[in-house]
Amino acid sequence: MNHWKAICRVEDIPVLGARRVTRAEGPAVAVFRNEQGEVFALLDRCPHKGGPLSQGIVFGRSVACPLHNWTIGLCDGVAAAPDEGCTPKFAVAVLDGVVHLDERELATLGTTVALPVAGPSLRKTTAA
Repeated sequence: MNHWKAICRVEDIPVLGARRVTRAEGPAVAVFRNEQGEVFALLDRCPHKGGPLSQGIVFGRSVACPLHNWTIGLCDGVAAAPDEGCTPKFAVAVLDGVVHLDERELATLGTTVALPVAGPSLRKTTAA
């Protein structure tokens, strides 16, 4: 497993919840665990408006975005119809109870996705 990076133990991920993995470049990765103990990893960004999927509600093999309730598949990162879009999915390996992510994917996948901007508008206004 020379290209895998140990992230945490499976029990460190809350059941029906997630942990965030920050990276040097790009948005964080969300690592999820469902009720059956399956582990998944997606870019921590909803394809709709960039909501933090790690703060969403996990059910079955899906997560509901906390901003607008879009359902995103944990297996593939695809939004459920009628919504459209997808977020990058990361390969996960669990060995002896330890969750690993692919180092190559962590370094490259989704690193160019723009982060949502919060706060006041940066538009210039002119005085009348």
